[in-house]
Amino acid sequence: MTDCIFCRIASGEIPATVVARNKDAVAFRDLNPQAPTHVLVIPVKHYNSLIDTDSDEGAATVAKTVRLAVQVAKQLGLEDGGYRLVLNTGRDGGQSVFHVHLHLLAGRRLAWPPG
Repeated sequence: MTDCIFCRIASGEIPATVVARNKDAVAFRDLNPQAPTHVLVIPVKHYNSLIDTDSDEGAATVAKTVRLAVQVAKQLGLEDGGYRLVLNTGRDGGQSVFHVHLHLLAGRRLAWPPG
């Protein structure tokens, strides 16, 4: 999808501070961090929202994206203090970029409920 900013980041067309990458997903620093550590993890394949991943292929893509997030958390040494993974879906769910992505948040105590 040529007008999707996350597709353009995944393809390397737009630069980002990439933390990790594999053939299925890319993890990069958020430009507007909401915690001391805020990494976005996106699948390379475009899905507008989590709703669009309701298939075997979509579920596998989400699993691979979460797996990369866990690997990044380990790489950044976040296991002891903990971290939060957030998947926003739809406008009311807080999704502002319509390409499935998760937020890896850490580095401070995260309140609940989140907002």
